[in-house]
Amino acid sequence: MDQFFAAVEQRDNPELKGKPIAVGHDAERGVVATASYEARRFGVHSAQSIQVAKRLCPQLIIVEPHFQLYKEVSAQLHEIFHDYTDLIEPISLDEAFLDVTENKKGIELGVDIAREIKQRIRETTGLTASAGVSYCKFLAKIASDWRKPDGLTVIHPDRALDFIAQLKVEKIWGVGQKTAEKMHRMGIFTGLDLRNMSLTRLTQEFGKMGQVFYDFSRGIDNRPVISEWERKSVSCEQTFESDISENSAVTIHLYHTVLELVRRFEKNDFEGRTLTLKV
Repeated sequence: MDQFFAAVEQRDNPELKGKPIAVGHDAERGVVATASYEARRFGVHSAQSIQVAKRLCPQLIIVEPHFQLYKEVSAQLHEIFHDYTDLIEPISLDEAFLDVTENKKGIELGVDIAREIKQRIRETTGLTASAGVSYCKFLAKIASDWRKPDGLTVIHPDRALDFIAQLKVEKIWGVGQKTAEKMHRMGIFTGLDLRNMSLTRLTQEFGKMGQVFYDFSRGIDNRPVISEWERKSVSCEQTFESDISENSAVTIHLYHTVLELVRRFEKNDFEGRTLTLKV
């Protein structure tokens, strides 16, 4: 989906349309969950500090999130998806992989399915979505971000290697800021540069991810769309608006965090083996 949380808020509050907004809690340690495209022009982006966002865009409007509403819209999206396939792998509330090789409507081309789903999402929710169509998850994900907002991009197998060759390494799955900086020091700036690196060198520098980068640069991604998976972890955390240091305060907050963790264990019928405490 395009700027999902922000788009829902602008849809339901016409006064916010066309204005720079950030969805998040307006506090000293608040974080941007989603920024509207109007705000992104000022450099505002998700996971950014609210305080930094307001400095970048003084006219920024901070909107408290309504997660239950976003979940309801997400459920509408998945109802549409299931009309075409049950092989659906959610990535987040507003994003998912769909395997439509064999689809319920017998539509031959994936691009036609994507176009139809986009239209139904607009009619059902009043929101726009961007879609990427390709033969593997790696390329489909990149394609879905290629022409936002309201985009539809197809990467055909015959064009995949040329497409990857000119791709900036920052666009490749698994390449974060630190990895990109390391690749740049190695002279790797594009998919073609990455393809020219040997598997031995990549695994020496990046461990197991070296094999992944080697394959991706060649358009190889054999990961299936997984519609069912086993939960591996349960967690909860809290960000304080101001630091705490008194032992009694820490103990009280930790106690309530543990109660919430136990509640989530019970809700998910989960048993764990390792307990990790992050401070």
